[in-house]
Amino acid sequence: MRDWSPEVVAEAAGVRLVRPVPRLDDVPPGPLRVTIDSREVQPGDLFVGLTGRNVDGGRYADAALAAGAWGVLVAPEHTRAAARPGVLLAADDPLAGLQALARSWRRALGAQVIAITGSTGKTSTKDLLAAMLAQQRRVVASRENLNTEIGLPLSILAAPADTEVLVLEMAMRGAGQIAELAAIAEPDVGVIVNVGPVHLELLGSLAAVAAAKAELLVDLRPGATAVLPADEPLLDAHLRDDLHTVTFGPNGDVAQLPDDLELPFSSRHMRLNALAALAAARAAGVEPGGRLQVELSALRGQRIELPGPVLVIDDCYNANPMSMRAALDDLAASAAPSGRRVAVLGDMLELGDQEQRFHAEIGDYATRHGIDVLVTVGPRAVAMAGAFRGLLYVTADAAEATGVVRDIVKPGDTVLVKGSRGVGLEVVAQGLQAAAWE
Repeated sequence: MRDWSPEVVAEAAGVRLVRPVPRLDDVPPGPLRVTIDSREVQPGDLFVGLTGRNVDGGRYADAALAAGAWGVLVAPEHTRAAARPGVLLAADDPLAGLQALARSWRRALGAQVIAITGSTGKTSTKDLLAAMLAQQRRVVASRENLNTEIGLPLSILAAPADTEVLVLEMAMRGAGQIAELAAIAEPDVGVIVNVGPVHLELLGSLAAVAAAKAELLVDLRPGATAVLPADEPLLDAHLRDDLHTVTFGPNGDVAQLPDDLELPFSSRHMRLNALAALAAARAAGVEPGGRLQVELSALRGQRIELPGPVLVIDDCYNANPMSMRAALDDLAASAAPSGRRVAVLGDMLELGDQEQRFHAEIGDYATRHGIDVLVTVGPRAVAMAGAFRGLLYVTADAAEATGVVRDIVKPGDTVLVKGSRGVGLEVVAQGLQAAAWE
């Protein structure tokens, strides 16, 4: 947006221009970057002061200008307190202004937009798709967890003007949220990776989860492409005749990876995610081949090789019954023949009144798939213990689990660390890494 004047930015965001800046020949007329964190402001940034639960970001408007911000977009009362030079943009709802600005930039880019959602695996699918597209296109993909009503607009606004394909991950916690994101992104291709038991505490049923994910289909323009899992009856009621629908999976339209496409992993669930990514890449006109260079997002299944040797699978960003099973499959396939399979599994949150059953089923699944050692973490995960038939340790929290795991892991072991984000199991993986160098 560096070529957009203050007047253009204000119109694009649907906000009021309170004060423009003097036009200088050697300074770009528009902002170089958009940020919502005043501590990260760099010269040339547009700072958007959002109203949070505990902090009103607009209060930091003057500090952002002092740090060299091109301008600030804040509630009207905060523009009156901003005395330092810079563009002042006023909005009764700064978040709505941020979202409108992102939608305008998406339209100005002229790039293909691919949106990805799903109960599990959407981040890995996004990473796979970005790697496939990057072989032939200039691609920008959502970073880290920028997949919400705040993060998605920031992902769009971070795309440079020469972007050809924009890959956006969409998260949801309840009904209406995917629709909100789709209205901002206006995708050309919509991918639903799967439907599973997530957010049941809020949504109540798998059918409601499917309906929430299918909001992505509702906002696709006629003629756009929908990439969906094959044999998923929960999505049938949400299909549209005016969309080009492509299915993926063993019984789908895209059922096999090309012979010349080499993935850096072999687990079943990652290969299924790769099929979804392949279908989306083809919808964008890209046929990938050769060895795929994939950089998985943090805490989403990275493999960390430690002295011993010990292999740690760090997959502790989040968890639900579907992703837990997939991670245990990965552990079973990854373990060295002479080593043990150690699963450190934490609570799965937001599962509603069936949470005990879901946790018990994971304990049974671990037994049936050859897991040798199970360390449960948290009060809900205790239900896994009764169904597990192996060496068992029950811990109250991540701190206790870290000490236990450091004591029990032996050379040759493969250790999976996975749980819902609120359990904080990243400290277990970090503790193992620290122990390896003591």
